[in-house]
Amino acid sequence: MNKRGKPFILYVLISFFATVMVFPIIWVVLSSFKPQSELFTIPLRLFPADWTISNYIAAVRQGNFLRYFSNTVFVAVTATLITVTINLMAGYALAKYKFPGRDAIFTVMLATLMIPLQVIMVPIFLQLKTLGLLNSLWGIIIPPAATPTGIFLARQYLQTLPDSLIEAARIDGAGEFFIFRKVIAPLAKPVIATIAIFSFMWRWNDYLWPLIVITDNRKQTMQQALANFVGQLQINWASLLAMTTIAIIPMIVVFLIFQKHFMSGITTGAVKG
Repeated sequence: MNKRGKPFILYVLISFFATVMVFPIIWVVLSSFKPQSELFTIPLRLFPADWTISNYIAAVRQGNFLRYFSNTVFVAVTATLITVTINLMAGYALAKYKFPGRDAIFTVMLATLMIPLQVIMVPIFLQLKTLGLLNSLWGIIIPPAATPTGIFLARQYLQTLPDSLIEAARIDGAGEFFIFRKVIAPLAKPVIATIAIFSFMWRWNDYLWPLIVITDNRKQTMQQALANFVGQLQINWASLLAMTTIAIIPMIVVFLIFQKHFMSGITTGAVKG
């Protein structure tokens, strides 16, 4: 096979798998504009015969939908800001400061990746109960604020930055926090974008932890609302698809905002030893 044929086959395979991954999302979005009666017609149609936005109107009017949406936005945005800040600070300390036990701390931190949430769920729940954070949105935000994956990516990326930048800033009389805020953070935009995307998507889609922490219906998140919308005897699929489409939009927006730096942060953090 010639050199020109290999890239063509590769592009065809990539296009095929990309289509397979994206098609369910396209189906959900287009089906959200169909009337309930049209969802199960045979043969199935990709595009609606009668376009309607009544499903979205019904979804927004359904219960406390806007409250659920605002709760989720608050949790996802606040948690992402806290996670990015903590992970970047921890990664900076592990990458640029020399202190006894640094490598051991990093190894233990990586080992926690193998511990599933279900194992530590009860101890965290008891701690939240002691602190009075149960049935609070902060009870969702605070426990997973520092993530091993985010710290790992931040450390690996910051190791690629020359130490001479930090030393020059210190010679000029800059304090440590000033160096972190004015020197390190602007240069770490790729890894910040990567951590932000992962954190936002994780918090936006999280269902298990909010289900455990939140019992007040007014403080529930979108994922809980979607689960509660599924009735025991019947399901309004049209409205459910509309709610799902609305829930997808923020994740797409966040990715489009940070995509410029996303791949750079992933590749740099992955290859640095």
